[in-house]
Amino acid sequence: MTQKILAAHAGLDKVEAGQLIMAKLDLVLGNDITAPVAIREFKRMGVRQVFDKKKVALVPDHFTPNKDIKSAEQCKMIREFAYDMDIENYFEIGQMGVEHALLPEKGLVVPGDVVIGADSHTCTYGALGAFSTGVGSTDMAAGMATGQAWFKVPEAIKFVLKGSLGKWVSGKDVILHIIGMIGVDGALYQSMEFDGEGLSSLSMDDRFTIANMAIEAGAKNGIFPVDDATIEYVKEHSDREYKVYEADEDARYREVFEIDLSSITPTVAFPHLPENVRTFDHIDEIPIHQVVIGSCTNGRLGDLRIAAQILKGHKVHPRVRAIVIPATQNIYLQAMREGLLEIFIEAGAVVSTPTCGPCLGGHMGILAKGERAVATTNRNFVGRMGHPESEVYLASPAVAAASAITGKISSPEEVMK
Repeated sequence: MTQKILAAHAGLDKVEAGQLIMAKLDLVLGNDITAPVAIREFKRMGVRQVFDKKKVALVPDHFTPNKDIKSAEQCKMIREFAYDMDIENYFEIGQMGVEHALLPEKGLVVPGDVVIGADSHTCTYGALGAFSTGVGSTDMAAGMATGQAWFKVPEAIKFVLKGSLGKWVSGKDVILHIIGMIGVDGALYQSMEFDGEGLSSLSMDDRFTIANMAIEAGAKNGIFPVDDATIEYVKEHSDREYKVYEADEDARYREVFEIDLSSITPTVAFPHLPENVRTFDHIDEIPIHQVVIGSCTNGRLGDLRIAAQILKGHKVHPRVRAIVIPATQNIYLQAMREGLLEIFIEAGAVVSTPTCGPCLGGHMGILAKGERAVATTNRNFVGRMGHPESEVYLASPAVAAASAITGKISSPEEVMK
């Protein structure tokens, strides 16, 4: 799929793995950490206007609401750039969200697109059958100026999904299972292509989560075929034309893995790598201090519904700080209308405005020395959420909510007996 999309955007009949190409871009993305660097490079080029004011998106989401003077200056720079360049897709407080949840929701990405973003989790949009990947800020600057980017065409690995997900098992468990199986460099500069009848068991939220964490296996991108669920999502959120690309039946893959979804159980990635996974038959009692439910990986409405289902009628453990972060304003509003926010607050959690804050140790939930957190985020590197001697355990919203109640890493079954 990826090779076909790249070939079309490069104006070529076909491309081969390893080939260097220049491809036209449908969207260029930056945030409040990466865009300021790109803007400085853009100005050094002497360019006076972006290639297309409709095809650049700027989303301050990492340190917002601004946590300090430096982050305020960063956001001021991209705000002024957006106004000067008349960029249509600038989303700040009041309209904003976590970028990789916001852009699909706004209909800015559709099947067949080529998207680059100066953020490693730009690969999220592969859930929609688009080629999307993270780049450096200099490449973002060149993309804003020219509407093109160069790529080395990746090889592909195919994951054939069979069966269906069990109770309390989600896309987060699937991708943690896969990363545990192949390792954090198991798909290095590869396209992770998902296929099989098991796709019908995955919601769009599940697919966004899986594509989002393709980078945690070292992949260039993750990509899903376009099916009825994809088209329904796109029609609900976008009025743009789209193009469906399908892999040839005789397409060559570096490797093919078959995965039985029904065999996957709730999974946790232990510190300090996403590949360090364990299931609950291999987890001892581990007390925790914080739970974060949100992020570009698991802050969507379906994630919040699952967390609320478990937290309803329960209380957060008195020694645990539970932080719930809806990924966009629209998700926040819908969660409020459904009564989910009330459930969270009555349980003893706090609900934050959309932000990436705690995921990267920015703000809104920094860990102290020796503290442990269960988080629905995507990385658990040393010091990722605060002190280098703190620990982050990656898990699904269901596991995170259950752990918030018990005060230790727990499976949903422990709470929902």
